[in-house]
Amino acid sequence: MLDFVEAKGETARMRIEHWIEGERTPGRSSRVAPVFNPATGQQSAELLLAEPEDVADAVRSAQQAFVGWSETSVSRRAKVLFAFRELVSASAEELAHLVVAEHGKVFSDALGEVQRGLEVIEFACGIPTLLKGDYSDQVSAGVDTYSFREPLGVVAGITPFNFPVMVPMWMHPVAIACGNSFILKPSERDPSASLLVAELWQRAGLPDGVFSVVNGDKVTVDALLDHPSIAAVSFVGSTPIARYVHERGTRAGKRVQALGGAKNHAVVLPDADVEFAAEHLSAAAFGSAGERCMAISVAVAVGPVADEVVRAVSTRAGAVKVGDGRDASSDMGPVVSRAAQQRIVDLIATAPEQGASVVVDGRDLVVAGREEGFFVGPTVIDGVTTDMDAYQEEIFGPVLSVVRVETVEEALALINSNPYGNGTAIFTSSGEAARRFARGVDVGMIGINVPVPVPMAFYSFGGWKDSLVGDKHVHGMEGVSFYTRAKVVTSRWPAPKAASGASFAFPTSD
Repeated sequence: MLDFVEAKGETARMRIEHWIEGERTPGRSSRVAPVFNPATGQQSAELLLAEPEDVADAVRSAQQAFVGWSETSVSRRAKVLFAFRELVSASAEELAHLVVAEHGKVFSDALGEVQRGLEVIEFACGIPTLLKGDYSDQVSAGVDTYSFREPLGVVAGITPFNFPVMVPMWMHPVAIACGNSFILKPSERDPSASLLVAELWQRAGLPDGVFSVVNGDKVTVDALLDHPSIAAVSFVGSTPIARYVHERGTRAGKRVQALGGAKNHAVVLPDADVEFAAEHLSAAAFGSAGERCMAISVAVAVGPVADEVVRAVSTRAGAVKVGDGRDASSDMGPVVSRAAQQRIVDLIATAPEQGASVVVDGRDLVVAGREEGFFVGPTVIDGVTTDMDAYQEEIFGPVLSVVRVETVEEALALINSNPYGNGTAIFTSSGEAARRFARGVDVGMIGINVPVPVPMAFYSFGGWKDSLVGDKHVHGMEGVSFYTRAKVVTSRWPAPKAASGASFAFPTSD
């Protein structure tokens, strides 16, 4: 997965390659990008960036492998999935350590990410049932109709930095179980876990070429989107890039599922248990340094509960232990890059300039022994209004903005007027209010006293509005639908020398 290389005049560093046709390969790469340890701020590896020719090599390998894999029985495919599940489970800690080293999140959070990926593999293990078709006997005299689903061919996934194990596993176990070959382009910021996953697929008995990894940047992405032999592309990332991927991919005749950004609100009603809500808001806002597409970034405090919510959340924000993700005592690690750190700090600075109050300020946080790390401390901003940068921007950092409203109706209108619709939550002890909220909010995933309502793998994950470009969510039955296409067969087996019954009229049932 990683090799030591030594450049002239430089100290040795790790080199991260691609995985094509069942082996690590530098391909034709001449361009490289640095990979950092966010906790130290130091470069840890050098990533080879794929050229269009490398993508073409991966596609050729995937096409050849698809011929046999697509004809493999669903029972045999399921056996490979079960073996892969056991290998991922046994390698969970190793995968989590790779995530910590390159993403920065704490080890327990990384381990949780692997577990949620495992749940999608477990769902895909049921592929013999998931691909069952329909059969209708005697739809007309002597005529039967049945349907089944076939794989698309070579498909690709373009995934973000924030969940380098889980998000790709939303895609490739389902795609491969359905009989496709899959090419993964992971984030260039934390690519190593994907190469370990490739090795685990091989050990599970997956034929070489069915799963490939091409590391890269926009050059690689465009090559995947343009290649005529790639039938479908799955993407998770920011909304502007989701729009770009969807437009370019569909123009090239591909199916595209593209999940975009988020601005997730959590409403706290006056009848809520404020201490319970604050505990969960803190975890949802500051866990993984806020670098989750389901993180709560806005607390909507209704009526007289606002002061209490700000106090309780601020107390917990101040108690969060920020440090190296490898330190078991850390609750939260760094953000992923120096650029992300600066962007978050700059957005926090706009809040007081625009009339809000920074109640807990994480901009000047310094972690002893990790002074060069990309750290931003938990931050709570009160008095935020919808015209402020802190509200309008997807900060993607450990920042919780508090917006004050007077009524539930005002809270609902606030959320529905926001361009994003990924996740939302409500804290209340009223079943009536919760039901009214769930039915009235224009958001794809809703939590009732659950701030991060990520569905289990047997449901599909996806938002509404600007959080989704296209119409298909990932994993669950929508994933199976995305990675397959339907065939319907209408058949007749006439007796020898029977009258044909052919007619120039449009056929109807007898």
